[in-house]
Amino acid sequence: MKKGIIILGSSNSYGSTQKIASLVSQKTGFPIIDLKTKHIGEFDYTFKNRGDDFLPLLKQIVENYQIIVFATPVYWYSMSGIMKTFFDRISDCLMTEKETGRKLRGMEMAVISCGCDAKLKDGFYMPFQETAHYLGMTYKADMYCVEKNGSPTINETELNNFLTAVKNE
Repeated sequence: MKKGIIILGSSNSYGSTQKIASLVSQKTGFPIIDLKTKHIGEFDYTFKNRGDDFLPLLKQIVENYQIIVFATPVYWYSMSGIMKTFFDRISDCLMTEKETGRKLRGMEMAVISCGCDAKLKDGFYMPFQETAHYLGMTYKADMYCVEKNGSPTINETELNNFLTAVKNE
């Protein structure tokens, strides 16, 4: 089984997205890192935020894991703001931290999303897929869960397909 990590990017550390991330964590053994507990500044062209949590966190990820599972609620038809900030900061690894950025090549990516619409709008996963492609990562799978009455609705077939994709070599 692969060694993976789940990156939770939600404004609510105890919401529906976290519940799904926890279920996936239980079934895979992948630990969860909650971005809300980290201090990660926005991308800065002068790199004044080098002292925040982003680079140490990304270095920990690329040195210890094969697959990154991003878990985000759907906010205004897109990934959450905190997740977008994390993705923007990957630019640090294209400009000043190139060695860390190169370690993303060959890794894998998957996405868990949770929202209120019965069906996810086309194009939601495009930023994830294109980022994976650009960085030389393999995009493995994605899973969308619908929130109803404060709890995520889980499609067992979709969950099992997702788990198979992220766990298998």
